[in-house]
Amino acid sequence: MLKFILILMMLVTFVSEWNLVQCGLFILCFLMSVFSYHDFYLNGLGFGLGTDYLSYILILLSVWIMALVVSSSTKLLFFKNYSSSFLIVNLFLLLALVFTFSSMDYLLFYISFEASLIPTLILILGWGYQPERIQAGVYMLFYTLLASLPLLVSILYIYKVNGSLSIGLMYNMLTMSSMNMIWFVCSMMAFVVKLPMYLFHLWLPKAHVEAPVAGSMILAGVLLKLGGYGLIRILPLFSELNKSINWVWIGLSILGGFIVSLICLRQVDMKSLIAYSSVAHMGLVLSGLVMFGWWGLNGAVVVMVGHGLCSSGMFCLANMVYERMGSRSLLINKGLMNFMPSMALWWFLLSIGNMAAPPTINLLGEINLIMSMISWSKLTMIGISLLSFFSAAYTLYLYSLSQHGLFSSSLYSCCSGKVREYLVLSLHWIPLNVLILKSSLIMPNF
Repeated sequence: MLKFILILMMLVTFVSEWNLVQCGLFILCFLMSVFSYHDFYLNGLGFGLGTDYLSYILILLSVWIMALVVSSSTKLLFFKNYSSSFLIVNLFLLLALVFTFSSMDYLLFYISFEASLIPTLILILGWGYQPERIQAGVYMLFYTLLASLPLLVSILYIYKVNGSLSIGLMYNMLTMSSMNMIWFVCSMMAFVVKLPMYLFHLWLPKAHVEAPVAGSMILAGVLLKLGGYGLIRILPLFSELNKSINWVWIGLSILGGFIVSLICLRQVDMKSLIAYSSVAHMGLVLSGLVMFGWWGLNGAVVVMVGHGLCSSGMFCLANMVYERMGSRSLLINKGLMNFMPSMALWWFLLSIGNMAAPPTINLLGEINLIMSMISWSKLTMIGISLLSFFSAAYTLYLYSLSQHGLFSSSLYSCCSGKVREYLVLSLHWIPLNVLILKSSLIMPNF
């Protein structure tokens, strides 16, 4: 793991060469996939860093999404909009993510977890589109910081009780009697906000709408997965308490996902609709994680990877439309199939991925999660059926309203798509659909 971190730090010195950094990220991703060991428990230990199966999957996803972010943001290079600073911010964000996913100590994990907030804030404030980006950045900062400060206090209390913060040792050492409900809620809150769960999600649509394409892609692709990863690491400490209160999380997640799906049907902004759909998908992930079952855990990880690829691709598509039309409104962007017929295929392929149609890995993950929830309580079938139906409804609403219909009379010419754009979209879609052929690669064997 240290070798990959050193390579990543070397890339920072080449920020004046955009193409070199882009190729370097793809090569780093290739090297990580070549040197992966699919039977390890912990690998590359040193300086408090190491990876198990889950960490490796999410680090690989982070590097892949970051390479696609750089590929899809070449407009900054063309207009000379501080492109070197943009690359530096993105590489430091990737470095923070790699440290977060590979830390073997709770305090290092917390510091890296919070460090990823600063480059994201700089991305939104520096390269965002509208003046409202300042409000969006402040929303994200305060939601995340206020929820994560109790987590820091909880971590310090755990250190006081056990004398260690090593993740491997904690599962064996912690005396559950000393951990009451207050510490449990404090520890959960930071990750629930980052996920985000319904009722704590208001920062997400604002941040997505105001962020540049790079900010939206990295937020949807990786940063929301920090919440799920943190829950996987922290929940085993509170296994007994979790069993007594998990019905609250599951109820909020499924009901919240249904309400958010209805909110999606009212959206007229493309990015806002895609951002709200992330809340519905992450609600299912939270439900699977708090059940403490094999099906739920594996389903949650698969959905996290699938959602990262699919949602990032959808934001990329929305940005391509925005660059051509100057608007993200569904009231203006109608009949796009007449102007961009080739792009309509990519809209369709990524839309069906968003609604978990076969052969995407989203389907595999959602089947696992649904089996997990129904085995826990058959009452959840009502919420799941509503959630699945309206998930398909808002995705079809987005696709049909944007691609079909009478186009705006103000549009007179449009480029259907560039080779670079098709490459970026295909690199989102191919892993999303091909990984189902070897699903054991993304299903951690816990």
